[in-house]
Amino acid sequence: MKVQLVSELSAFTPERETLLTIGVFDGVHLGHRHLIKKLTQQAAEGNFLSGVVTFSSNPKAVLSPQTKMARLTTIEERIGLLRKLGVDLVVPLTFTAEVAALSAREFVLYLKRYLKMRGLVIGPNFALGRGREGNAAALQSLGQELGFTVEIVKPLMGEGSLVSSTAVRETLARGDMKTTTKLLGRYFSLSGPVVGGAERGHHILGFPTANIQLDPEQALPEDGVYATLARVGDEVHQSVTNIGVKPTFGKGERTVEVHILGFSGDLYGQKLTIELVERLRAEMKFAGPEELSAQIKKDVEQAKTILKKTLAGAKHAG
Repeated sequence: MKVQLVSELSAFTPERETLLTIGVFDGVHLGHRHLIKKLTQQAAEGNFLSGVVTFSSNPKAVLSPQTKMARLTTIEERIGLLRKLGVDLVVPLTFTAEVAALSAREFVLYLKRYLKMRGLVIGPNFALGRGREGNAAALQSLGQELGFTVEIVKPLMGEGSLVSSTAVRETLARGDMKTTTKLLGRYFSLSGPVVGGAERGHHILGFPTANIQLDPEQALPEDGVYATLARVGDEVHQSVTNIGVKPTFGKGERTVEVHILGFSGDLYGQKLTIELVERLRAEMKFAGPEELSAQIKKDVEQAKTILKKTLAGAKHAG
């Protein structure tokens, strides 16, 4: 018996039968939302609970450990985003070598036993089980034998191609925040605790910044300066964020530094979340602090113009 899998599944005790979908759902982008909308609709029609089974890390980290894949969202962020979509259950599982070795039949039997699975809602290219043996056709055959339905949902197309986590990573890597936002259906965000930095922003440049400590596996956009929204507790502030190696002072390690407009509080140790609205410019090397400070002033004014429209639009939509 797979002890960890059973322990994680048995933490959930659905009150009635469930319709489930399964996947990593990194980014919880519009393609994921399209699938989950079908799931919740069908669950409501059949008087089932809707559930999402997700994995705390990408299975490729176990199946192909040599392959490094930057993640768009932490498991905590994914759970929060999935719950906002109205699903009744979000079940995070640890993908281990033992789980990878399960046959499709074994895995769905676990889902039937512990989550009362009555049906699966999947995309056409979905597969589970050892060697990805449980493709759509195989699962439909298993469903007829074991008593569960399999609904195949056509993938969502957008921006001329399939909406996928890979597409989001590609647009993000180019710093194309407008397309990234369209694919996600929201602004791409970065979160982490505020840590100490060199404090050049405050003492040398006149623009105090907060340094966000990120997980090394976090996907980041192309280096540059971005108009951002900073969330401090329940408050949203306009901000300008530099992502890069600060070439003016000699290339250092890649950092995320946020200047929050009009904010003077102490953020050290607090969690800070920023939403990237638009890329302002590439990161550049300047002749010295004075030239850099003058450019930052221009960046702030440009960001104010962009973010004023963004916040006005959000207020109007709300």
